[in-house]
Amino acid sequence: MIALSSIAQSGGGGGSLLTLLIFMLPLGLLFVFMRNQQKRAKAQQSNQQAAQVGEDILTTSGIFGTIVDEDEEDGTVTVEIAPGTQIRMVRAGIARRITEDDYEEYEDDEDAEADDEPDENAQGPIRS
Repeated sequence: MIALSSIAQSGGGGGSLLTLLIFMLPLGLLFVFMRNQQKRAKAQQSNQQAAQVGEDILTTSGIFGTIVDEDEEDGTVTVEIAPGTQIRMVRAGIARRITEDDYEEYEDDEDAEADDEPDENAQGPIRS
């Protein structure tokens, strides 16, 4: 038993530095992750506040629509989701604004999917 205690005492100086690093690394990573999350939340909030009447948006529930009216006192917007169908929602429900680039990307995706569809005349599993 004496040998174990003498070994533990002899390595005291370097071990404390290593222990300090082991505890500081997770705390440093936690700090970095929290900063990134705060930046994302701030960007999302500014994006929601910047949405104007006439812009196309995507709601947090996945509904596409166009802002037709806004009430700044209540912090709500009226969104037209289909011709003649309007819903009233809080600004916090806006996930993102849809831009022309998003429409072009969507059209490119549709073209790629059309190329991937199987040919009707191709031989495949037998259907009854």
